[in-house]
Amino acid sequence: MDEVFGIFPTPFMRAPGTLAEPLLAGLIQHFTARTSRDNNSSTNLAHTEMLRPSDSPLLVEAAARITPKLTELGRHLFGERLAWSLKEMWVNVLDPGGRQAMHNHANSFISGVVYLTPTHPSAQTVFMKSPGGSDFSFKNEHEGVTPSAFSADKWVSPVPEPGDMVLFPSYLMHAVPPNQGERRITLSFNAIPTQLDSWGYVVRFSG
Repeated sequence: MDEVFGIFPTPFMRAPGTLAEPLLAGLIQHFTARTSRDNNSSTNLAHTEMLRPSDSPLLVEAAARITPKLTELGRHLFGERLAWSLKEMWVNVLDPGGRQAMHNHANSFISGVVYLTPTHPSAQTVFMKSPGGSDFSFKNEHEGVTPSAFSADKWVSPVPEPGDMVLFPSYLMHAVPPNQGERRITLSFNAIPTQLDSWGYVVRFSG
C-alpha cells in the first residue's frame, strides 16, 4: 500500500481551558487599561508594555498554568523535558477593524497566545509559511486546486474559546486579519528554556 509521510512537521499545541474564571476577568480588567496604541500595524490595535510574571500576582498565576504546557511542547521541539522560563508577556487589545501584520518573534523559542475574550471568526490567528525558503520556484494555483497540509500557504487556527491557549515555535509566521467582530483581547508571551546542551556545548539562558 502506498504511504505519504509528513516529514519534519512543525509542532503546534492547542490547550483548551488553560486559564479559567476569575483569572480571565482579572487579567482583562487590570491590563486593558494599561494598553497604549503604539502599534504601526493598525490604529485599532493596542498593547501593554512588555511584562514579566513577577509584575503582577495575576501573571504569576497565569504563568503557573502555562509553564507545564511549555515543557510538553518543548519535548517535541528538543527531545527532552527541559525547564522553561516565560521571558516576557503582554496583553493585546484588538478593536473592530484592527489587524496584526504578519510577523514572528525573535530571541525566543516558544511563543503563545491565550485568548481572554471570544474571538470573531474573521480575527482567528492565521499561520503562514515563511517567505522564501525551500519551496519550488513555480506554483500551481487556480480555482481547481484543493490545498492540503503540504501545499497550502497558510493555516487558520481553530476557533478559540476564552481561556484557550495555543503554543508554537517562535519562528512561525503569523498574523491576525481585520477584526469584524467585538473587541478581542489576548495575552501573548515568549519563552526560553533554561539551557540547551549539544553534546557538552551548553548554552544557558536567563529569563
